[in-house]
Amino acid sequence: MLRNLATALFERERIRTTLMKAKELRPYAERLITQAKRDDDRLHARRLVAREIHDVTVVKKLFDDLGPRYATRPGGYTRILRLGPRRGDAAEMAIVELLGSEYQPEKKEDKGKKTETEAKPKAKAGKAASAGRSKAAKGEGKAAEAGEKKGAAKGRGKKKKKAEKESEAE
Repeated sequence: MLRNLATALFERERIRTTLMKAKELRPYAERLITQAKRDDDRLHARRLVAREIHDVTVVKKLFDDLGPRYATRPGGYTRILRLGPRRGDAAEMAIVELLGSEYQPEKKEDKGKKTETEAKPKAKAGKAASAGRSKAAKGEGKAAEAGEKKGAAKGRGKKKKKAEKESEAE
């Protein structure tokens, strides 16, 4: 079980599992990363790790990417984040992630500053949507009447009906 968890952790760099499994996985995975950092006897270290991790691509990633990433770090390569209880059985869940693989959201641009190319496609899309309306959307046919009834039942369309009654009364 630890082999599979460690393989998934090195492959994806972040996994979601139970808290107890995460606590067991941490020292196991850190030992393997420490082996990947070794410079003195690299072939022997690779073979020791290959005993535990059976996926060749993960072993390659561990030695080519993760080992050099943590070369100067003296330990503590993983982080455990508690998520709370699982829905089905209330088991404590956690995220195990390798340091350096944190989520980095993209920076949002100001809403007021739009280029001309961004503004034009929205205008065209709006025209195309209004040109291709169905009978139900235009308010014709039995489907439109059924749609109005649905909207009224949910509390939608009251202003529209009120405006229609006022226009009919005038």
